Amino acid sequence: MLISRSDGTAKTATADGGKFRRLKQAVHRHKPISGRGLQERLFTLVFSGLVYPQIWEDPVIDLEALDLKDGEHLVGIASGGCNILSYAVAAPARVTAIDLNPAHVALNKLKRAAVEHLPDYAAFHRFFAEADSRENVDAYNTWIRPHLDETSRRYWDSRNAIGRRRIGYFGTNLYRHGLLGKFISAGHLLARVHGSNPRRILTARSREEQRQIFEAELAPLFEKKHIRWLCERPSALFGLGIPPAQFDALKGNEKHMAKVLRARLERLACDFDLADNYFAWQAFGRRYATGGAGPLPPYLKRENFDTLRSRIGNVDVQHRSFTEYLAEQTPGSVNAFVLLDAQDWMTDEQLSDLWREIARAAAPGARVIFRTAGEETILPGRIPDDILNRFDYDVERCKAWTARDRSSIYGGFHLYVMRREAA
Repeated sequence: MLISRSDGTAKTATADGGKFRRLKQAVHRHKPISGRGLQERLFTLVFSGLVYPQIWEDPVIDLEALDLKDGEHLVGIASGGCNILSYAVAAPARVTAIDLNPAHVALNKLKRAAVEHLPDYAAFHRFFAEADSRENVDAYNTWIRPHLDETSRRYWDSRNAIGRRRIGYFGTNLYRHGLLGKFISAGHLLARVHGSNPRRILTARSREEQRQIFEAELAPLFEKKHIRWLCERPSALFGLGIPPAQFDALKGNEKHMAKVLRARLERLACDFDLADNYFAWQAFGRRYATGGAGPLPPYLKRENFDTLRSRIGNVDVQHRSFTEYLAEQTPGSVNAFVLLDAQDWMTDEQLSDLWREIARAAAPGARVIFRTAGEETILPGRIPDDILNRFDYDVERCKAWTARDRSSIYGGFHLYVMRREAA
């Protein structure tokens, strides 16, 4: 569940004097002295730094739905930047990455500079696919740092809470850092304490063997009373980027959250071939596959590097609000919108403000994609009908895309298309 949301769509704070203002507006819905109010305020505290070194939406599904064409303008929530760069590979389109999380903005700008200035693909692969070599820190100092803006340079040069320079993440496995990386590590530790090893999934030689290992190693954990109790605590899922409001959407009508989480993990472990699912490698191996033979996001593949480098100038990264950015765009000038799962925890007012600007900025035939924790689209009855009726929605196509989304953690993938006669 992705962190970067904007005015009503931002899960982290801004870097200015109103550091937590937008996050509080989006998350705080209950009184501080209530149980849910305390959970909401704890959530705002933990989401102040790097959360997602890798985005958890499948770019293959995104690109099928977006059907990007030459010269189009896409505006998307940046998060870890993997999909933003993969969109640039797919078509010579203008890509604007918007984010309110300073850490994610710094990561996106680091990736952009790395594409432009690292000497070759080998250095790029080592930096982001391996992400665990002291050579990466040296490469940063030599090739990347001189080309960063002052704010991004200051972020990567500064030290974290334990006194280590942040760029050092790339020397010690970037993907074990950030809130999600630590959450996955904690899950591995919890499994090992109970005699299970999630990494065993990665030794499977077939889908049948993947399922056998899942049933033996991981499924029994969800039957343990203390783990089931833990799953019912909203704060236990903060590391997945799930605020209290989205916790309710994820649980839906299920009696026990453990059942929901087991089903999502089973899908990730069993429903896709490991040779084609880098999300499974991240979940069960806490990194991409080593040795250059495993699956990677499109932007990290060798065959795409030259294309990415030639188009990186089309990518613009901005530290600001999604809705406010759209309000400044010429009517009918945006062809594609990527909202991640931001809307799950927005109020009706925030949703309506966002979609009012989407409808105004959307070109005829513009595509809007997003994901939800639950299975159904959340828009009907929550945004004005006169806005929603300007878009087409094909429920069966969206269900088919959801079934093929390799990240496996979302209940629904959704595509809305602006009607040409309504634009």
